[in-house]
Parts: sequence; structure tokens; C-alpha cells
Amino acid sequence: MIYLNDDIAGFDFDAALPLLSEQRREQALKFKYVLGRKTCAMAYLLLCEGLQKEYGLTERPVFEYGEHGKPAIIGHTDIHFNLSHCREAVICAVSDKPVGIDIESIREFKDSLVRYTMNDNEVRQIEQAARPDVEFIRLWTMKEAKLKLTGRGITDNTKHVLDGSEHFETVVNEKKGYIYSVIY
Repeated sequence: MIYLNDDIAGFDFDAALPLLSEQRREQALKFKYVLGRKTCAMAYLLLCEGLQKEYGLTERPVFEYGEHGKPAIIGHTDIHFNLSHCREAVICAVSDKPVGIDIESIREFKDSLVRYTMNDNEVRQIEQAARPDVEFIRLWTMKEAKLKLTGRGITDNTKHVLDGSEHFETVVNEKKGYIYSVIY
């Protein structure tokens, strides 16, 4: 199940602090800027909401981290989740199987970034799209979601992350300025 909150401006960080685990509170407070603090707390609270709705869990989850930093909930390795945020929204996926999710702001990009991160077919897709900025972010969220699914994270070579066999759910919200992709 996917949980999304795109009201970052309306989020009361101070009121949320007591709702976070000590681990997550420390992590949120390490962010220099308010936006980072808010999105860190919001993502955790979305996870808590998902855990309560999907599994009836009310305790505050504490994380352990895999080799490449992918979090897992201590004591609940059968529950899979993934978190992501951008300037416009925060998103969480909760599942009984491995899941990857990424959300990104729709924004301008540099051609050099496209050539560095996309293969020739993807470059053509972007160049031929009515909205190249949207197409680039759509493909990027798919790549990052897949890497987060596998637990590898961003690697040096992102050109060959997608092989065409994957099935993504992708949502483009041009009005609010973000795109997300999820893969199970």
C-alpha cells in the first residue's frame, strides 16, 4: 500500500517530534534545514500509519540497515517498506514483499545529466517526449525505485538499471510538481 503526504508546508514538526522513535528523532534533528527535518519525520509517520493500517502494529518502528543502507524494521523482517521524499511530497510503500519507491520534483535538467544517467533508448524517449522534463524524471524515479527494491542504491552506472521486464506503477502529478514510481 502507498501512503503519500504532499502538505509539507502544513506539517507541524515540533508536534511530530514526540511521535518519533528516539532513533528517528535523532536522525531528523541532524538535518540542517527545516525541509529535511520535516520530510524525515513525515516519512516515518507515514510508515507508522501504514504499519498500523496494514499490520495492526502500534509500536514505533526501529530500523536496522543492510549492507548498502536499506532499512528494515527490527523484529519484523517479514514487513517490507520504502520511503522517499522531495520538496513537494513524502511517500511510503508498505508491503509483504520487497518494494522500492521513489518520488522526485519535476524540474529542469541538464543534457549532460541525461547522457550520464540514461542509455541511448532512454535518451531518445526523453528527446521525443512532449515534456522532456517529465519523461526524464519518470525514468529516473523508475531507476531509483528499482535500485531501492534491490537494496543496491545508486550505483556509478545507472544507464542499464532498467531491462524492460519490470512493472512499475508511476504517477505524474504535474499540478503539484512531482512524479513517483513504485515497484514490487
